[in-house]
Amino acid sequence: MAQLSGLARIGRDAELRYTTDGTQVASLSLAFSYGKKDPNTKQKPTQWVDGALWGQRAESLAPYLLKGTLVYVVLDDAHIETFQKQDGSQGVKLSGRVSVIEFAARPAESQQQATQQPKPQPAPAQRSAPQQQASSLADMDDDIPF
Repeated sequence: MAQLSGLARIGRDAELRYTTDGTQVASLSLAFSYGKKDPNTKQKPTQWVDGALWGQRAESLAPYLLKGTLVYVVLDDAHIETFQKQDGSQGVKLSGRVSVIEFAARPAESQQQATQQPKPQPAPAQRSAPQQQASSLADMDDDIPF
């Protein structure tokens, strides 16, 4: 069984579907960068892979598997599938079953929004007990017998 693992960017938001027996499956489009940067474009080549995440984990994670998110993924049963393109010609794609997925970073849009929004400041903690203790200690100074 062929296995593929590495860091990938999610190419489009996960699409959650259900089989006829109710099993959840999330379809993912994953972009793996590899090789050296092209001197003209300054970008690495990209290999697109279709991944399928099955079961309860698919349903739980689907809302968070958004376009642009960097994930570490392990694909089991990696294989080449053929399909018919819109122009009628035959195409091939690399597909696999997602066995492990971990978030490595947020989508670029979320990062930009997070840096633009001011971070909420924590409310100052009220320390009424220490103030009361300090005032009672000041009163004790007058009563010291030495």
